[in-house]
Amino acid sequence: MATTNHISTKWLGNMAFESNNPSGMTFNIDASPDDGGEGAGLRPKALMLSSLAGCSGLDVASLIKKMKLEVDAFHIETIGDLTDEHPKYYGTVRIEYHFYGKNLKEDKLQRAVDLSVEKYCGVMEMFRRFAELEIKVLFHRG
Repeated sequence: MATTNHISTKWLGNMAFESNNPSGMTFNIDASPDDGGEGAGLRPKALMLSSLAGCSGLDVASLIKKMKLEVDAFHIETIGDLTDEHPKYYGTVRIEYHFYGKNLKEDKLQRAVDLSVEKYCGVMEMFRRFAELEIKVLFHRG
């Protein structure tokens, strides 16, 4: 049976909303002051980039654990370029995986990223339907 996510998003007044998550947690969404909001919440399009990085990051973290790799730190930079015309969407998204450590096994870390990008990450697959993806893996030793 297919999994269904049901999210409730409630208007708080002006341009602010509160949205829930199956985790039981909530977060606020708001427009910037330039767009009539108060800037007191997360922006919807930027949240999509966080979802992409979070989804792939969970895959890679799980694979780091399974492969017993030594990684001191790891972060993902996700840069989305919006189209000029409305409705604006991400035409190009650059995803950079940064790994830090003294004993990085680059081939295995590259494999972990490839598995996430090509096989496991559902959010990546959704993005692939509308954006050109540019993937980079960077290793920082020391």
